[in-house]
Amino acid sequence: MMKLAVFPGSFDPITIGHADLVERALPLFDKIVVAVGINTQKSTLFSLEQRMEWLKKTFAHLPKVEVACFEGLTVKYCQEIQAHYLIRGLRQASDFDYEKTISQLNSIIGEDIETVFLISKPEYSHISSTIVREIIKGKGDVTKFVPAVIADELHRHGIQ
Repeated sequence: MMKLAVFPGSFDPITIGHADLVERALPLFDKIVVAVGINTQKSTLFSLEQRMEWLKKTFAHLPKVEVACFEGLTVKYCQEIQAHYLIRGLRQASDFDYEKTISQLNSIIGEDIETVFLISKPEYSHISSTIVREIIKGKGDVTKFVPAVIADELHRHGIQ
């Protein structure tokens, strides 16, 4: 049986912390689907198309990584594509309490779904998409927080 994992998120935008987690998780799985969850209740800074494009560019060099999007419950998406693992990153202790609750609910709703927690490297633990969005809105430089391909594109379009 193929070990298929889903790394879900809004990735608005993807950060170097996200990219690091995917690369560190690769040896554990046959394939990882980086999946953008579509939440109509949440407003995003970047369009779904833009986020998908950035994810594809970020992981283009990794053949075991696929990029997709989904609506609804993450655990239901995992069942649809027959993924048995969810990857979640933990930046700080408070993340654990929230993620543990979601993990427990997912194990009740979805059979055979195991959540794998990876702790962020210390140098990335302060980086979140929320903070990166605020820096972008404030016309700051996010070069140190997003993958190079995204930083280059933001510079080209005069966003930062």
